[in-house]
Amino acid sequence: MSVDKPFSQACENNKEPILNILKPLLATCEKVLEVGSGTGQHSVHFAHALPHLQWQASDRAVNHAGILSWHHDAQLSNLNAPIELDLQNAWPLEDVPAIYTANTLHIVSKDLVERFFLGVKKHLRQQGLLIIYGPFNYDGQFTSSSNAAFHQHLLQRDPRSGIRDVEWIIELAHQSGLDLLADHAMPANNRLLVFKR
Repeated sequence: MSVDKPFSQACENNKEPILNILKPLLATCEKVLEVGSGTGQHSVHFAHALPHLQWQASDRAVNHAGILSWHHDAQLSNLNAPIELDLQNAWPLEDVPAIYTANTLHIVSKDLVERFFLGVKKHLRQQGLLIIYGPFNYDGQFTSSSNAAFHQHLLQRDPRSGIRDVEWIIELAHQSGLDLLADHAMPANNRLLVFKR
């Protein structure tokens, strides 16, 4: 089964730096919903390193086979099979203590970014954490020439996508009842934003 596993080099590169921040943040958390699990690599790595919590993968149905191929090889009791979650539709679960998403908000349209935060507002419990990893602009400016080039690549692929202004993301979070706890600089000109309800 492993020969068919999807693979992202970016996931492989960033999983350990992200985990270093997740460990203390999620030390007392019992469950995490990952929105947009992609290849499934993060879900396996984080579930293995955080055995005290249940890691709930989610994505559109088209990506489930790839995620499950990673899960099948890992055989972790705290790693839940992916549930179908499309930002255009209602979310299939309630009262989530923590939500994690990586490299999603620049891939989807602005409308779906707004819908993501509506989902967070509805499904994240009081005192819950929202953790977002990816590239962001600050004061309307790219943080590196590589991010500027990546933004152009995204626009060519889908004109509705692109690197978002962090100020807009923080505003959407505030509208959803969340406050920014931390903004961590990460490798490869990425950031990890931590919000709390």
